[in-house]
Amino acid sequence: MRNMKKLLLTVGIAVGLLSSCSNKQEALTLSGLSPANFQKEVKGKQANLFVLKNKAGMEVCITNFGGRIVSIMVPDKKGEMKDVVLGFDSVADYVNVPSDFGASIGRYANRIKQGKFVIDGDTIQLPQNNFGHCLHGGPQGWQYQMYDAQKIDDTKLKLTMVSPDGDSNFPGKVTATVFFTLTEDNSIDIQYEATTDKKTVINMTNHSYFNLSGDATISITDNILTINADKYTPVDSTFMTTGEILPVAGTPMDFTTPKVIGTDINKYDFIQLKNGNGYDHNWVLNTAGDATKVAAKVTSPASGITLEVFTDEPGIQVYTGNFLDGTVKGKKSIIYKQRTGVCLETQHYPDSPNKPQWPSVILEPGKTYKSHCIFKFTVEK
Repeated sequence: MRNMKKLLLTVGIAVGLLSSCSNKQEALTLSGLSPANFQKEVKGKQANLFVLKNKAGMEVCITNFGGRIVSIMVPDKKGEMKDVVLGFDSVADYVNVPSDFGASIGRYANRIKQGKFVIDGDTIQLPQNNFGHCLHGGPQGWQYQMYDAQKIDDTKLKLTMVSPDGDSNFPGKVTATVFFTLTEDNSIDIQYEATTDKKTVINMTNHSYFNLSGDATISITDNILTINADKYTPVDSTFMTTGEILPVAGTPMDFTTPKVIGTDINKYDFIQLKNGNGYDHNWVLNTAGDATKVAAKVTSPASGITLEVFTDEPGIQVYTGNFLDGTVKGKKSIIYKQRTGVCLETQHYPDSPNKPQWPSVILEPGKTYKSHCIFKFTVEK
């Protein structure tokens, strides 16, 4: 009888351990993330990992630290699920390792020359964190701040940022929202809105680094890229737009028809590629604000995974991960080397506050800033 009790106790412990292991396993996301690694107080607010899933099986994980897309799981041409964005396994890494991986950028995506602009005769001086310019809102931009999060249902997440007047010296108290919706056709639909109590500038975007092969050890230079743009805004050696708008025809900037990213990327005798250290430029879209028209398209030949970008913005910044240099270790301890991610940042043009000939980024009290971006994933077999 005593031996029977011992046997039952042993079996019970074994079952308990198996159950515990099973529960731990089940706690991981499809992309292999542990939500517990994102549950931490950051800057006095609770960080978390929010998991969106659709009926097709696609999964998107987002943290409210910086409003960052952490992982995107989509099927490849073999039907295997692949994670197609760069990022980190924990919120601690996002906090401690400076990056823009997956971030909801604000207040101003891209660069403002020398961090200065004028509103109604007043010169505003912003932080200068990139060749003397203000990049992505400065070193304390919204990618390094906490958004308040509300998960509406399995496919919808609302993030809210209340940015006080004088935040990084930007004028006006701004309340901004980012709505993420995972649709049934495997699209991530992102809607941005913002209001202000004082005249200000705003330009929001998502800064995901896509590697559509699903293998972040592989360069994106074999990806096939199309950009629906006949013109682009050239930059100087400090990555600042010159104010010109030039045709892409006859230059390495021409992606009006599908072209392998790596075809011209190292042709530094073309000054724009030298200045950008590769592609790091804003293209002037032909779509005229019509978010039903494809703005850009990328395909990985290895996986067959295709990303189409739709937007109502006038521009898109294409950045080919030129400054990834092997010093950052990302998810699954993969070291991110140069050009292992491509960014497709829908936006108003860089330095628009100082270039009145370009579409305005001014937001006034009583008005609502709106911006729309869709990342649609399909497979080419």
